Amino acid sequence: MRLGVMLAGMAILGVSACSKPAEKTEAEAAAPAFTPSQTPPKRKPGLWEQRVSTGDFVQVSRICLDAATDEKISFWGSQATRDMCEKNVFSARVAGGYQFSSVCDMGSGGKTTTSGTATGDFNSKYVIQAESSTEGAAAPQMNGLHKVTVEAAWQGACPEGYKPGDMSLPGGMKINILELPVPGKG
Repeated sequence: MRLGVMLAGMAILGVSACSKPAEKTEAEAAAPAFTPSQTPPKRKPGLWEQRVSTGDFVQVSRICLDAATDEKISFWGSQATRDMCEKNVFSARVAGGYQFSSVCDMGSGGKTTTSGTATGDFNSKYVIQAESSTEGAAAPQMNGLHKVTVEAAWQGACPEGYKPGDMSLPGGMKINILELPVPGKG
């Protein structure tokens, strides 16, 4: 169970676009830029069910969001890791949706390079497809190339007893992701 939670957590962090501003290559500079007038979509407050698939592993979880929590753990990844990322590119795609890429040093979780897309309306559902490559992770199964798909659907208001950031995992485990330690931070 712990391995599943760790892998799902890393999958979510793997799609992280870490919010640290980064220098762009020539090709990235030519791509549509993310500007303050082009703000990323916000997820509708309430309970979201997330189906995270990586290879044969699938984990379904539910997370309670309000506007402040969505800002902290945006749909493309946790901003708590912003100082761990040397590269971050996020932009709208001409064909619709968004694209992102990042390079983040996750400490004992290794150095992860991620790129992907996000599509959907973010009020009722969205899909993230990402590919990440990790090297130097302490846990060998985290190293290598991983494809991750996150399918999320809005379920309604958060249940009684849930606060923003509360996440229910398989087996009845409940955590608050705002209270988890940040990888690489003592």
